[in-house]
Amino acid sequence: MSSEFGKNLRVSIFGESHGAAIGVVVDGLPVGETVDLDALAAFLARRAPGRNAMSTTRKETDAVRVLSGLYQGKTSGAPLCMVIENTNAHSNDYERLRHIPRPAHADYSASVRYHDFSDPNGGGHFSGRLTAPLCAAGGVCLQILNRKGIVIGGHLSRCAGVDDAPVDSLRLTAEELAAVAQRPIPVLDESAGMRMQAAVQAAKEQGDSVGGVIEVFGLGIPAGLGSPMFGGVENRLSQAVFGIPAIRGVEFGAGFGAADLRGSQNNDAFVLQEGTVRTKTNRHGGVLGGITTGMPLVMRAAVKPTPSIAQEQKTLDRQTGEQTALCIAGRHDPCIAQRAVPCVEAAVAAVLLDLMLDGEYARL
Repeated sequence: MSSEFGKNLRVSIFGESHGAAIGVVVDGLPVGETVDLDALAAFLARRAPGRNAMSTTRKETDAVRVLSGLYQGKTSGAPLCMVIENTNAHSNDYERLRHIPRPAHADYSASVRYHDFSDPNGGGHFSGRLTAPLCAAGGVCLQILNRKGIVIGGHLSRCAGVDDAPVDSLRLTAEELAAVAQRPIPVLDESAGMRMQAAVQAAKEQGDSVGGVIEVFGLGIPAGLGSPMFGGVENRLSQAVFGIPAIRGVEFGAGFGAADLRGSQNNDAFVLQEGTVRTKTNRHGGVLGGITTGMPLVMRAAVKPTPSIAQEQKTLDRQTGEQTALCIAGRHDPCIAQRAVPCVEAAVAAVLLDLMLDGEYARL
């Protein structure tokens, strides 16, 4: 089971949703970097449930316990190991699902791949619960990047058919991203957030769920990070972001919309601004040829509707070989996209710090 990513900075996630604990080991962090554990806890709180009616009722404090890698509040050079205890698991909710795979979940594929030995409770290692240690790792990386003048932040750009305010990446500020992070629903337009919540609540009352689109930006990223063909910024970011459960698509800049444009409409003209090469527009999203251009990074990730819903669904009883009806009990988010915003930010931060540590970039 490969639950790690990174080249110079290696992030390895372990644990199961209903096990004793989940955690992460981060190897390769720069030495002597201060880690503010209070700020890290605040970052993880954005992912935790209970901020509004759009999330599950499962309560987890997500308190991080550092086992190694910090000495007097600074990175020591040893692998940073952080553990988060599971304190509110209801495994009985999953007992009858051992042989009845839930639609759109990894139950069946995991049982085939691991010969029914993988832990099925709460989705086991395939659960969205594993994004908590990802956020712990990414939260540390965010602090290091911030000290280098790099800011990563995002918003819920679309949810349940409701759009947030559009963003011009050329005018976006770090202060605007910080304000979004403080809101219960991570949007720029709070009235749009209220409409999203109403739409999610309507789906929940019908025993259903909705998905969404997350848009993440990177400000202050220097030009020259990444390399062709398979070590490009998009390649490495996509690998990490697709590790987040429920992500179904990733695009950069104009993304799929570029397919409907002509070259004259899609191309960004190069200009010189205060002695620095920039582009007049940013449809390329800050990356050309797999290498950063110095323009803001723009990336979007599509999140599918939560597959665990209260409505009756058809599935297969693997013991009898017969079709059966399934109504999923337990505590589930009617929309997981809003809680996934800091998860995508965390993945982006870890990859960007990894890219900053590349020897090729260090020699620029």
